Amino acid sequence: MRQQAVRVGLVAIALALVLGCAGTAFAEERIQLAILLDTSNSMDGLIGQAKAQLWKVVNELARARRGGRHPQLEVALFEYGNDGLREADGYLRMVSDLTTDLDRISEKLFGLTTDGGDEYCGAVIGRAVDRLSWSGSDDVLKVIYIAGNEPFDQGGVSYKASATRAARKGIVVNTIFCGSYDEGVVTFWKDGAIRAEGRYMSIDQDEVVEDIVTPFDADIVRLGEELNGTYVAYGREGEASKIRQAEQDANAAGMGTESSVQRSVAKAQEAYVNERWDLADAVQSGTVKVASLKDDELPVEMRKMSPAERQEYVDGLVARRADVQRQINDLNEQRRVYVEAETKGRAQNSTLGQAILLAVKEQAERKGFVLE
Repeated sequence: MRQQAVRVGLVAIALALVLGCAGTAFAEERIQLAILLDTSNSMDGLIGQAKAQLWKVVNELARARRGGRHPQLEVALFEYGNDGLREADGYLRMVSDLTTDLDRISEKLFGLTTDGGDEYCGAVIGRAVDRLSWSGSDDVLKVIYIAGNEPFDQGGVSYKASATRAARKGIVVNTIFCGSYDEGVVTFWKDGAIRAEGRYMSIDQDEVVEDIVTPFDADIVRLGEELNGTYVAYGREGEASKIRQAEQDANAAGMGTESSVQRSVAKAQEAYVNERWDLADAVQSGTVKVASLKDDELPVEMRKMSPAERQEYVDGLVARRADVQRQINDLNEQRRVYVEAETKGRAQNSTLGQAILLAVKEQAERKGFVLE
């Protein structure tokens, strides 16, 4: 009887160890990032910085690793303080829930306009905490960035209550005041960050994002355009999404060389995945099998192919994309070395993108991520 009890105890211990190891092995490698932007009249410069630096932020986060794996990146977008929004909603709007569809985030960001208004920071933080699809796992880095320039305590919703609720859910709130550091302190932006275990920063929202021109830029952008030829739209949303991809290339190019380069580099990262509409990504991720798709779900050029030809065609696109992505990443590593040498000793620009990266690197490391 005693021997049987010992055996049962040993089995229980072994099972606990196995489950413990499994929990470690299958920790969620995910970063969830919500950006809350003031879109009142004075914030055109802020929105411009967000558009210009979106892909740089994506690329820096794509370099993170934990347990040897790159995290899945999800981004959400809110706007607030815009008189064009409903007063009943507190002049705020969830532009996009947390999503891995980065082209859609770019599309929504470029669709923002400024107007008004009344900026209620407590309300928009509370809405983001309550309405976004946050993970319940403690392994996930969950971060909010709110940027604006009016007192943090405006409106009927207490920023203190919203910040405290965020902290209880494991969501860090970083505050970015558009103006002088001291003014942000006296208008409670620093207090808001402290209450949500985040970081307070100040920026000049009207500072122009500097382009660093390098010998590698033209080739990186060319290869980024070449990548588009490896995407094959499928399903009901396929063609519209492929058009959106090209439109976001054009939007990035309109913001300058640096933005266009960063956009091209982003398309070569694991964070840029489009399995919902691109057949190559869908097959690689196991979302669909080529043979399971009906003719009307395929692009015209694949409909007359035999099943074997269809599979060979998609496999060829996957291989070609991997090669182009490798070339982009090789060039980007050389570009990073060049830029580091060119900017050594210079003061960092006081911009939205710089503020986001400054805080998220520290907070990612606290969660065990290593940023290369």
